[in-house]
Amino acid sequence: MKLPGVQLLQRRFQAWFESRLSRRDRLELTQRNVYILPTAPGFMLALTLLVLLVASINYQLNLGYLLTFMLTGCALVAIYVCHATLLGLTLHLVAPEAQFAGSAVPLDIHLHSTRRAVRHGIGLAVFGSGHWSWTDVPAQGNALVHVAFVPPHRGLVALPTLTAETRFPLGTFRVWTVWRPAAQVLVYPAPEAHAPPLPAGRERSGGGATARTSRSTEFDGVRPYRRGDALKQVVWKKVAKTDQLVSRDVPPAQRLELWLDLADCASGSTAVGSATLEHKLSRLCAWVLRCEQLGLRYGLRLGTLSLGPADGANHKRACLQALALYQPQG
Repeated sequence: MKLPGVQLLQRRFQAWFESRLSRRDRLELTQRNVYILPTAPGFMLALTLLVLLVASINYQLNLGYLLTFMLTGCALVAIYVCHATLLGLTLHLVAPEAQFAGSAVPLDIHLHSTRRAVRHGIGLAVFGSGHWSWTDVPAQGNALVHVAFVPPHRGLVALPTLTAETRFPLGTFRVWTVWRPAAQVLVYPAPEAHAPPLPAGRERSGGGATARTSRSTEFDGVRPYRRGDALKQVVWKKVAKTDQLVSRDVPPAQRLELWLDLADCASGSTAVGSATLEHKLSRLCAWVLRCEQLGLRYGLRLGTLSLGPADGANHKRACLQALALYQPQG
């Protein structure tokens, strides 16, 4: 167990070391950014070789000399092989898709090798996490490694520092590199698990005139297909008979506009005004997903920001992005 003072020094040194690294999504490993140090088994091997050498000198054991120098030669070759396993490798990070808060963000990292030999035992992880993903890179080929991390908050989050290492072939030396990706990930608020029902709709402006026009030009609850109508509104039986696209007429109950307002989402299971901002955004996020699931048209209001009523994947993405990046004014 490490002392608090030692942990504090380690965190400060790690922060200082990371701040000296430039951010990039593509990293080529050279002698300038690849490091090597002995591992604990490596130090034990060095101690064993020292004991063998002293014993061989004291007792004049020719076979002892042979064993000592043979093992030393193997250790020296292992240094070269271990260092060459990472040297010349190219790492490329694919920018991740947006995720919800609390979910792990998967990172896809492509490893490319131009060497004519296989690179064995290469691991990647978030720096300091200890959760490694291991792979072998084929000769003059590519390999894909998946690493994940949990973002600390919503919004636009910088990707964490990554590290790659190998201990091939003997495990006596550790060769590693540290990498700061430049990409960022958009983190949506986590949707509320048991959100209250959707708020009541509001009368559309000009709704009465629209209803009168519909009654004067349409009949039997159907009307000619309009661009933007949902597929579930199309009357497929009539289409099969007449070869003309027709849609169900929207009943008056659906002529209301549904607005998801930050000022209204504190009601329900939480008392008005007592909900935190993150709780309100989580509720709005759950409502947006529910509206999209039900195929409803809806608008979003976040203070002075307003997204007009619409539906579809693009509108959902715009609303979730607005929720992720929202910051209260003042």
